[in-house]
Amino acid sequence: MKAIGLRHYLPVTDEASLIDLELPKPQAQGRDLLVSVRAVSVNPVDVKVRAPKDGVEEPARILGWDAAGVVEAVGPDVTLFSPGDEVFYAGSITRPGTNSEFHLVDERIVGRKPASLNFAEAAALPLTSITAWEALFERLGVSREGASAGQSLLVLGGAGGVGSIAIQIAKQVAALNVIATASRDESRAWCLELGADHVVNHREAIPAQLEELGLARVDYVLCLNDTDGHWNTMVEVVAPQGHICSIVETAAPVDLAPLQRKSATFAWELMFTRSMFGTPDMIAQHELLNEVAALVDAGKLRSTSAQVVGTINAANLRKAHAQVETGRTIGKVVLENW
Repeated sequence: MKAIGLRHYLPVTDEASLIDLELPKPQAQGRDLLVSVRAVSVNPVDVKVRAPKDGVEEPARILGWDAAGVVEAVGPDVTLFSPGDEVFYAGSITRPGTNSEFHLVDERIVGRKPASLNFAEAAALPLTSITAWEALFERLGVSREGASAGQSLLVLGGAGGVGSIAIQIAKQVAALNVIATASRDESRAWCLELGADHVVNHREAIPAQLEELGLARVDYVLCLNDTDGHWNTMVEVVAPQGHICSIVETAAPVDLAPLQRKSATFAWELMFTRSMFGTPDMIAQHELLNEVAALVDAGKLRSTSAQVVGTINAANLRKAHAQVETGRTIGKVVLENW
């Protein structure tokens, strides 16, 4: 089967940073699905894992943590899917990635592809949807039943992949008052199009901009960009008994002491936690992806695919990585077909 991988961790400008490969087709065992991959998308995690560093991978390492495709075969313990089912999922960071023609994935972290989307549109959603859903409803404690309606959410980095779907979920499912951050006209317009009530500039003083909107404090803060750089701002703007969640690792320990006087909470979100540790509730990701698919098919959520760069091969994947590396990507970058 065709695949794209790496043997050395190199700058994306180096043609050897991601290379075309021919590998044996894997076989489904246990609760695994063998998926015929039709489209993939690129996330910041792909870029971080591929970034230059020491080390040689032999056999080659396959990256990729987003896919949409068709179930080709199932392991003997599979109960949720059958061959021919169309699926979408993000996979596990502890296993070979989705940048391969056929891919093995545990059925408990796979959802049924939204029927209203094509494969490219669907491939843009899994990792970011899982991240946003878990961050909002499990880490921040936002109500899915409407009890949090009207409360305020600040999304730091609204135009990126996670921000693009978090804005939609926060509005369409939780009915929050969403304030997103963006620094360019096109990213500001994107956030408003997705449903943000307000957009402020993260390159300027956020507390002052919130004051102008009549929001001295916000109930929830979702940090999707530069936890270190935004930490003091988050501490300042979060409401007493409010909640902060970040998906971005820090270079130094965060100082939780300033949150004590507000009785405010801070939580991390990593969508790989369930699959990495094989938690007893792994199937929650299957369930939430199915909920996301239902919301898409009901017209309440839309794909965040912003650009399809071409077929799935090493040259196009390097282009996609280079684009994501800029940190200025709006929505998601997708590749489809082999």
